Amino acid sequence: MKKILIVEDEITLSDSLEFAFKKEGFQTLASHDGEDALDSFKSFHPDLIILDLMLPKMSGEDVCREIRKLGEVPIIVLSAKDSETDKVVAFELGADDFVTKPFNLREVIARTRRLIRRTGHPASKGEKEMLSIGPLSLDAAKHEAKAGGQVLDLTPKEFLLLQLLMENAGRVMTPEIILDRIWGHDYYGSSKAVNVYIKKLRAKLCEHGGLIRNIRGVGYKLEVSHH
Repeated sequence: MKKILIVEDEITLSDSLEFAFKKEGFQTLASHDGEDALDSFKSFHPDLIILDLMLPKMSGEDVCREIRKLGEVPIIVLSAKDSETDKVVAFELGADDFVTKPFNLREVIARTRRLIRRTGHPASKGEKEMLSIGPLSLDAAKHEAKAGGQVLDLTPKEFLLLQLLMENAGRVMTPEIILDRIWGHDYYGSSKAVNVYIKKLRAKLCEHGGLIRNIRGVGYKLEVSHH
């Protein structure tokens, strides 16, 4: 039975989410403030977290930041704010999806199922175990990527993104293809997540001669210096 940690200070909404998830066969635990959410995360070991950003004691942003230091459990952010800036900030903190209030419970459950299904099964069908391009090398079996012989400190999604770009070096990958291959073909969240992860990966690669080029209006491609 998959476990869902629901972090929401509106008790009525929290109860509704708990009821809906239990009905769908999930085990749930609810936290109503940020500090309790962190304690619950450590003791409950959830498979996914539903996280409201407006929380007492500790903000949802801080909770997300702290959880990301501890692990890669999928996080769906709930927010009454709907600006592109809010979404980008959430993804930069490490959120996997962003749902605007008010929302449809069925949609949240559907997104939850997709993210949980995706976790631990991210490999693309045609992937190669070992990849080497210029100063970059990647070992899928060891889940290790290097640039100029140095091991890169990558999150699981950054690793998958680099793997996808290396498999298709020189080819333009659209945000839609990246979402499909890394988040899953039935994921229908924001492509802003792709922009955020590209930016993070680009920063880690650029000093080692790896360049992710932005092809305006089309997508991204990996170019490497062989010097």
